[in-house]
Amino acid sequence: MTQTIRYEVTKGVATLTLDRPAQRNAIDLQMRDEIAHCLAALKRDRDVRALVITGAGGAFCAGGDLRNIGSAQLDAAGWRQRMKDAHEWVGALITLDRPVIAAVDGPAFGAGFSLALAADVVVASSRARFCLSFMRLGLVPDFGAFYTLPRIVGVQRAKELMLSAREVAADEAKQLGIVLEIVEPERVLARAQAIAASFTGASPLALSLVKRAMNAAPAASLDTMLELEADAQALCFGSADHKAAIARFLDKQPPGFCWPQGEET
Repeated sequence: MTQTIRYEVTKGVATLTLDRPAQRNAIDLQMRDEIAHCLAALKRDRDVRALVITGAGGAFCAGGDLRNIGSAQLDAAGWRQRMKDAHEWVGALITLDRPVIAAVDGPAFGAGFSLALAADVVVASSRARFCLSFMRLGLVPDFGAFYTLPRIVGVQRAKELMLSAREVAADEAKQLGIVLEIVEPERVLARAQAIAASFTGASPLALSLVKRAMNAAPAASLDTMLELEADAQALCFGSADHKAAIARFLDKQPPGFCWPQGEET
């Protein structure tokens, strides 16, 4: 039984809720362990077709639990190992072969911001705020932000956000490409779950191959990406999902996958 998160699966959509509202869902060691356990279970469960990550109580995640961090008696090797342990599930989340949607309401600070960046799609409320606050604590961004943020906003803007440790409102986050959609606070989770539910009608093979290609693209050559494209498309052309989609088209039936109509503020 989990104590710091809630994990539910409904009709192929998993929802992982950070559930320490009194601490604004700050991440402590127990929450790290519980997230890691849930992600390992999700990876084995092929009935789960998409994942939504959100926070309870009007906050996404305030970052690392500073009381927990401050009380730790670790040397450099101990801190490095603690980060490496977290990287096992952070890497698994970023490379998960299914879509990940972050539903962000309220603050996403520090590691909370990094957690949102690990998602494929971010739906934010109008009151969402993002901040890589690490510089205020004499730290560097973690939970994969060195990898994810430059790929989203470019290197210069990523440097600025990391070095300034300034807050970014939802509107600016959308302009920067961090947020895809902004909706009213009471609709954030429902909208994220609607997007996730739409993927239950998509080809799992095509979804996984698109994610793999997009993770590789920023550092790959044109030749590498064209080869990846050819290999991936060959697999998809031979898949049962593609054949079923063609049959639906020829029978003039609606497609199995359709992105849900938007409802931005």
